[in-house]
Amino acid sequence: MRQVSETLLPGHFTGLARLKLFFALSRTPHGLLDMCTPAFGALLWLGQFPPLQTIVIGIITTFAGYTAVYALNDVIDYRADREKAAMGGFSNTGNDLDSIIVRHPMAQGLLSFKEGLFWALSWALLALIGAYILNPVCVLIFLCGCALETLYCILWRVSPFRTIVSGAVKTSGALAAVFAVDPHPSGMYIIYLFFLLFFWEIGGQNIPNDGFDVEEDKRFNARTIPVVYGIQTANMIIVAAVILTLIMGTAIFYLSWTIDSFSFIFMSVAVGVYLLLLPALKLYQSRKQSHAMALFNKASYYPAALLVIVLIKMMV
Repeated sequence: MRQVSETLLPGHFTGLARLKLFFALSRTPHGLLDMCTPAFGALLWLGQFPPLQTIVIGIITTFAGYTAVYALNDVIDYRADREKAAMGGFSNTGNDLDSIIVRHPMAQGLLSFKEGLFWALSWALLALIGAYILNPVCVLIFLCGCALETLYCILWRVSPFRTIVSGAVKTSGALAAVFAVDPHPSGMYIIYLFFLLFFWEIGGQNIPNDGFDVEEDKRFNARTIPVVYGIQTANMIIVAAVILTLIMGTAIFYLSWTIDSFSFIFMSVAVGVYLLLLPALKLYQSRKQSHAMALFNKASYYPAALLVIVLIKMMV
């Protein structure tokens, strides 16, 4: 097995530095951006802040849930990731948000499998407790999200349509948040929210990330959209998914309590064009891996941008 760089030996990480390895396992820098989706979904529907107790429990539960699910990805993929590391994988990180600290610390031997498993299960338990307090329906959604994440990992060498599973996983946090603040939300709103985040994940996150890793994935016989159908087809799907994201984003603002504020609907379209559509079109034209990662990084800020718009609306 390829030896870990001397600067990355486990013994070199103690105290805060070692804690950072666990947050690297959960891709916390990226996860914090994804955690904006529950806040966006809940506040856009509710139109006001929920009770303080709900906010506090919701923040803790959201952090625990996302931390657990991201770590679960590496726990399930442990053998495959170790294989990648042994063959010199994880070297082409570019400016990937997921690699701000260390990419796949378990696979690189910086954390043991038992440590990673304990970390994931501990946060999952906390998430389950918080979800139950908020609304038992949230427990079911969280468990479904974990099951889908497991299926997503299993399908890496099986089917390119695992990207559909990824899209469903990314909607779970926001859907749970809506049920946490309102036990009986509009079914139409839930559908719009689901597809908004579903298409955002496919067009702005999953396929661009796979496009950046396409050469490495080919080496390991992965079955991703770019590997199976080629970069051109993958980029066409990206542009289509991004356009659908913008359409759903406009529709959900119309459906929500912001219906009387065209300016805020325009703002949602504007951030979608800047963070999603323009980078997607640039990638489609160039087919460069660097532009795939640029789209991934910019798209990661899309839920945060939508949350800011909702917060501004609530304050004016």
